[in-house]
Amino acid sequence: MNVRFGVLLTPGIEAPEAVVELARTAEALGYDLVMVPDRPYEPGLLDAWTLLSWVAARTERIRLAPGVLELPLRDPAALARAAAGLDLLSAGRLELALGAGSAWDAIEAMGARRLGADQAVAALGEAIDIVRGVLDAGEPRPLRHLGEHYRIPQVQRGPLPAHRIPVWVGGHEPELLRLAGREAGGWVATLAELPPDGFAAAGKLVDEAAREAGREPAEVRRIVVVGPDADPSALRTLAAEERVDTFVISTDDAAVLRRFAADLRDLPAAVPVVVRPASVRAKRRAGIDYDSVPPSLADTAVEPGDLEYARVRSTYLRGGAPGLVLRPRTVAEVVDALAFVRAHPHLPFGVRSGGHGISGRSTNDGGIVLSVAALNSVEVLDRDRRLVRVGPGARWTDVAAALLPYGWALSSGDYGGVGVGGLATAGGVGWLAREHGLTIDHLRAVEMVLADGSVVRASERENAELFWGVRGAGGNFGVVTSFEFQVDEVGDVGFAQLVVGADDPAELLVRWGAAIEASPRDVSGQLIMGRPRPGRPHVAQLMAVVDAREPETIIERLRPLASVGPLYDQNVVLIPYAGVMANAADGYHQGQGEPVSRSGLIEHLTPEVARAAADLLAGGAVHWFQIRTVGGAVSDVPPDATAYAHRSANFSLVVMGSVERRLDAAWAGMAGHVEGLYLNFETGTGPDKVAAAFPPATLARLRELKRRYDPGTLFRDNFTVDPQEETR
Repeated sequence: MNVRFGVLLTPGIEAPEAVVELARTAEALGYDLVMVPDRPYEPGLLDAWTLLSWVAARTERIRLAPGVLELPLRDPAALARAAAGLDLLSAGRLELALGAGSAWDAIEAMGARRLGADQAVAALGEAIDIVRGVLDAGEPRPLRHLGEHYRIPQVQRGPLPAHRIPVWVGGHEPELLRLAGREAGGWVATLAELPPDGFAAAGKLVDEAAREAGREPAEVRRIVVVGPDADPSALRTLAAEERVDTFVISTDDAAVLRRFAADLRDLPAAVPVVVRPASVRAKRRAGIDYDSVPPSLADTAVEPGDLEYARVRSTYLRGGAPGLVLRPRTVAEVVDALAFVRAHPHLPFGVRSGGHGISGRSTNDGGIVLSVAALNSVEVLDRDRRLVRVGPGARWTDVAAALLPYGWALSSGDYGGVGVGGLATAGGVGWLAREHGLTIDHLRAVEMVLADGSVVRASERENAELFWGVRGAGGNFGVVTSFEFQVDEVGDVGFAQLVVGADDPAELLVRWGAAIEASPRDVSGQLIMGRPRPGRPHVAQLMAVVDAREPETIIERLRPLASVGPLYDQNVVLIPYAGVMANAADGYHQGQGEPVSRSGLIEHLTPEVARAAADLLAGGAVHWFQIRTVGGAVSDVPPDATAYAHRSANFSLVVMGSVERRLDAAWAGMAGHVEGLYLNFETGTGPDKVAAAFPPATLARLRELKRRYDPGTLFRDNFTVDPQEETR
């Protein structure tokens, strides 16, 4: 690791654009940091925060920091929210340097209360706690701080910044140095304000305070501001002997910037800064050898104490608390990640793509999650054959958008936020299923990393039996790192959202099922109902996609569906398929609780099936009831062609509840009317669920594959097939 270099600019009000241009020059020269002094009481200077925001907008890479903020003039809770906003807008480039206050006459003249030296340091310590507390948006409870200098009864946390914003302390007084050692991520010193031998003595105080607080001294960066006439050899000595890792040149002269860039470009740091401080290490979970995380993954791995943890702990519907989230960016890093997982066979292990995860298998409590979200490319391989390669971490909304310019689409679920990896190894029931089949029916090849770390390609010609198993039970054998699909030509489609009366849910289901089965294959859709509520009309939401461009054809196709019950509301649009899939929520998943789901495949919505479904709804154990259409092209594929074998079903049912015992009791009346299940919609994982998902002949083939490719059941939590079960 090399020493970082920054520039401290004078925010003169007479030539503000010149300040920004100097920041841009520093970035072009390879500088790492631009700092702006905070002296709001001086009429000739721009406000530091405003100027930093503008510099952020005019630069791309260089990091940003005030140097240093006069805390007595800044409300810490408001400052934290402003810092989070600037960090998000600058893509994680903010570093926050705080001072206890120095020019007290000017500070008092601006309305702040004058504090003594000890009081000012104590107030700064409280402010640091508040700033960090507000920035900890992963903590669900509001922040409460009732201190001597700041009293905050309740403040909402967040937003979550783009990265863990380091908080530095600037100053040289002994109590400030001790505070930096105890609390700060960095100590900012101005060399000209220290006596010749003062830096070593000050650094010793910082290190002693860090050790007393149970921290490694290397957790506290050393940032030193030097003048334009600083001797490069003296700076080299400070870096080598005093562990200075950042030098900030105070100058408004571009020539000085160029000189330092040339003289000190490759100056190595004496001691690497500790990546994870004691406060993060304290939250580590038992049973995980965090120190042996492969170097290739260390920078992107997320632990419970990391700020990034709030973004990766949960999935779309489910709260989670994994002990470690590994985030490989390349196939080689996936290999490294699986080696780490093999060393922890006693822990839960989930593989995650987009994190939608209805089944709950892509997060856990205290285990390891391997997220392939960074492997998210979409690439056209052969335009004539409509062959595309897609990474497992891509979301289907992104895939649809990438295919749109070519007039192509790929049948792929109904929610754009779903990740490719989970859906494309289980089946893929989507808006185009009746006409174009399942997502796996368009799969032509995969690249995957097996349980032993070997990288293989599977297709009809290479590792054909593995390719068979990947299409429907793929989570059992490895981590797919890329998919090759042959996509379809699909133009604009009709997208309908209808609300119909459901006073007699059973009759509605029969009528809707018959209408769907009688429809041409270019119609696919779904039905959603809730349980009846006293005093409210019972309704169902019907949605459908008609793969046709002519409005007359679309209306003709939809009329039978709209006639299954009293029509309360309707919305029909002609829209690109990518527009239908552009329904993904932005931001990270914040699911909570552990919802339970049951899944089943249905041949026909007969009166008996419909009555059982109506009784299921009326019981109150179900809060989500959805039927998707399959059949059509899905049924054209022979049952033994893929591991997804229940090809004759016309409908796929999923129900969700919050109490497993209640839901299972309610589901018992439905179980005799369904055959098979869809892996991604089922939270149960026992042998009975595996047997329901795969017919006996299919399951026998999968067990043989499991014995061959994952005999140690490394992939034990992804709806696993037990390779030894048949011998018990």
